[in-house]
Amino acid sequence: MSVQVVAAKMAEVELKDVPTGKDMPAGSPMTPTSEGKHLARSDPHEAGSSAAASPTGELSAKAGEDSLCLLTPNPAKMPQASAMKRTDPQQNGGEAFVNRDGTVAEAPRMKKIQFADQKQEFNKRPSKIGRRSLSRSISQSSTDSYSSAASYTDSSDDETSPRDKQQKNSKGNGDFCIKNIKQADFGRREIEIAEQEMPALMALRKRAQGEKPLAGAKVVGCTHITAQTAVLMETLSALGAQCRWAACNIYSTQNEVAAALAEGGFSVFAWKGESEDDFWWCIDRCVNVEGWQPNMILDDGGDLTHWIYKKYPNMFKKIKGIVEESVTGVHRLYQLSKAGKLCVPAMNVNDSVTKQKFDNLYCCRESILDGLKRTTDVMFGGKQVVVCGYGEVGKGCCAALKAMGSIVYVTEIDPICALQACMDGFRLVKLNEVIRQVDIVITCTGNKNVVVREYLDRMKNGCIVCNMGHSNTEIDVASLRTPELTWERVRSQVDHVIWPDGKRIVLLAEGRLLNLSCSTVPTFVLSITATTQALALIELYNAPEGRYKQDVYLLPKKMDEYVASLHLPTFDAHLTELSDEQAKYLGLNKNGPFKPNYYRY
Repeated sequence: MSVQVVAAKMAEVELKDVPTGKDMPAGSPMTPTSEGKHLARSDPHEAGSSAAASPTGELSAKAGEDSLCLLTPNPAKMPQASAMKRTDPQQNGGEAFVNRDGTVAEAPRMKKIQFADQKQEFNKRPSKIGRRSLSRSISQSSTDSYSSAASYTDSSDDETSPRDKQQKNSKGNGDFCIKNIKQADFGRREIEIAEQEMPALMALRKRAQGEKPLAGAKVVGCTHITAQTAVLMETLSALGAQCRWAACNIYSTQNEVAAALAEGGFSVFAWKGESEDDFWWCIDRCVNVEGWQPNMILDDGGDLTHWIYKKYPNMFKKIKGIVEESVTGVHRLYQLSKAGKLCVPAMNVNDSVTKQKFDNLYCCRESILDGLKRTTDVMFGGKQVVVCGYGEVGKGCCAALKAMGSIVYVTEIDPICALQACMDGFRLVKLNEVIRQVDIVITCTGNKNVVVREYLDRMKNGCIVCNMGHSNTEIDVASLRTPELTWERVRSQVDHVIWPDGKRIVLLAEGRLLNLSCSTVPTFVLSITATTQALALIELYNAPEGRYKQDVYLLPKKMDEYVASLHLPTFDAHLTELSDEQAKYLGLNKNGPFKPNYYRY
């Protein structure tokens, strides 16, 4: 018999425990000879079983030529040297060997190989190490849609609050409160990836770190704690600043990035999934620390500024300025200024051209689709969508959804923005006109109670409701927490809210910011915003006394143009330069600024 035939027979043989020589009955043909080799068997199935000892199903090189000889039957010796096998039907398929003297010997029982956990449930949760080692390319949408995005956050950690844990980094520093310091290595890799997409911030770090323009600055920050924010924080530190940080959103923190920052010596107080009480506790830990008082504020949403104003108003005596980047936070600052309660100068980064056009418009144009896909796997083609608000965020959302084949309606209070929506091909409606028929409702107004309980009650079954504005006030989520409605958690950041008649809506991130709660945002556009924030901090911190009063200011046009110019090399873009004659004709400086402050881009 050839080796190929034996190999083919091997595939037909059921894997069984092969007994050792000492377990064999005397005279058994399986008993080793004095040379330490088994006699060849006439039954090809038995030969295959012997050959199957190799884990790979291939002939072992150790066997050599002798093994090939043993596998090749010898017709002259077969009747004498081998035992004939038979199956006894009375013994339920048991096997026996007929010895040369005619007696029948029972063969040892052979058991099928069974894994110890073969009868256990296959879908048990993986171990911590197994979960942590999963490739990020594997979709986790059935368990946790956040990246996470993107996130190496280990949900198998115990449910103990980080506030109850005592953690220290490798240098023995424990002035932080995060989920798990052991995730620092993963976070460092995330930060390194982000650095590659943030060219302006890295260029600013390289150019200014020798001068240390923020030497002596003590910056307390409250923003989304992501890899992009980490690049900003490390840039501020390289420019001379000391930083303490909390999160502006209870769902947007990337735990592994927070761990990397804590390992790097930053005082970070944030983790994904904070409670409301945790949120304010973390802000207080950043501000209320013995022997350290902030002199600069970097805020996103105004919560940090509000907390200091409410709890520690005397701190404003030493604070030089506030930098705010969100619609909600800027609105709060203007309210304080109008009431005469703004104690320090504030820089409105949100309304700078680079923030408005790139972060709000282009960023949301990409991240709205990402957030909806990760959480609901929805098909956009043919879906009816209403977008509440046609500002820069609304424009980005509408453009993306229209390009995917959705039927998009717009609600708007401003006639100028409304006219823009009409000219861009969208139908302008009131929300109550379409609320019964739309498949998706997206808010991006910065206002409160845009989608109230009345509208929620009238929505169709399966309607997806989400918010792209900064604050969670746009959707009246509180009105849904009533006894007659049932909340059912589908996956992370996705809830079914079920009415008594069985109707349900899909609520994303409990009405909080969709893209940073449920997905990620493009790093490149965050580089633009972060560079703008860094320059605003440098400007306010180094401004001579009297340049800025207790009011809200826009970023100087020259700085906006500088931020844009730092990003152009990424695209191998080449600016045209004005000649002296052209500059004189336009009444401009050859180096800018090129547009007056009243110009609308």
